[in-house]
Amino acid sequence: MSESQLLENIERYYSGEMNATERKEFEAKRKADAGFDAKVVEHQLFAGLLKQYSERVELENRLNAIHQEIDVHDLKESLMAHPSWVVRMWRNHHSKISVAASVAIFAALSILFATGKFESRNNIEALNRKVDQLDRSNANLKASIRDIKSQKATPADRYSSTGTGFAITSDGLIATNYHVVRDADSVYVQNEEGKSFKAKVLYTEPQHDVAILKIVDESFTNLGTIPYAIRRAESSIAEQLFTYGYPGGTAVYRNGYLASKSGFRGDSIHYEIDIPINPGNSGSPLLDSKGNVVGITDAKQSQFEGAHYAIKSKYLLDAISNIPEDSLSKKITLSKKNSLAGLSSVDKIEKVKKFTFMVKIYAQ
Repeated sequence: MSESQLLENIERYYSGEMNATERKEFEAKRKADAGFDAKVVEHQLFAGLLKQYSERVELENRLNAIHQEIDVHDLKESLMAHPSWVVRMWRNHHSKISVAASVAIFAALSILFATGKFESRNNIEALNRKVDQLDRSNANLKASIRDIKSQKATPADRYSSTGTGFAITSDGLIATNYHVVRDADSVYVQNEEGKSFKAKVLYTEPQHDVAILKIVDESFTNLGTIPYAIRRAESSIAEQLFTYGYPGGTAVYRNGYLASKSGFRGDSIHYEIDIPINPGNSGSPLLDSKGNVVGITDAKQSQFEGAHYAIKSKYLLDAISNIPEDSLSKKITLSKKNSLAGLSSVDKIEKVKKFTFMVKIYAQ
């Protein structure tokens, strides 16, 4: 009996087209001939797979569209500005992503069946290896989606606003203005090298426009010793000051002096300073000539009043001491040493810039 006749008889057997006598003879041959029985079993297995394939082939057009949606590079560039949207998309389509691998598997089966290559046990083993490869490809695809959803991924630069922040501890506590993060759905901080880290708002004092952020990104590493101390005592009029921040998304150094110990109309929370403060400067460190932090620049106040202001460092220190202990993994230890004193302005900035971050705000 030729292979084609054998396959025809097997089809007739499983489809119920044999009469009673033919069926009895066929089953007797299966019992007597192990090789014959193995071919019948193999054909039954692949026939079942092909049936499943025929049921899934109608999904091909939709799956092609879904593959376009879950392109890894496209997601990194277009979707990370709104991480919650990525999560919703994954929840909606993850089952279809798995089906994509199934379609590929059954397509391979169909080609082998049409060309008659099911006849060889070696071909069956090769097919099993192909199935394993497709399974691994599907697993890699899922892993890529998980990476995009994770905090390791860096968002595309589609933030709604920016500010500045500076480190108060080496393990990632960042001080900035409350108004910078007030409407944020998510917050990232970007270092001098352009690398972004996921952060969360740990504590705020809206009445003093102070916020403390915590970097929660797994890729973040300890910054090392903070080179400046935070001074509680008030600065003096005409005292030389400087600041370093990210107005317009660009690192900018400016210097000047303290113009007044109070803000607009006697506001005791702010200093008036003779240093231009522009949008994006909000949250920058204001430092004295020795490199002590004496305030936080406040672009919001500068825009509103037409002058330039900074929140006194006293209110930053108060905010730090008011952070609830249960929101901290360990006690906050602020730097008491100042390694900037005696350095030139260039050298001061070289040290400060490592600890100063652009704060990127993402909002719906």
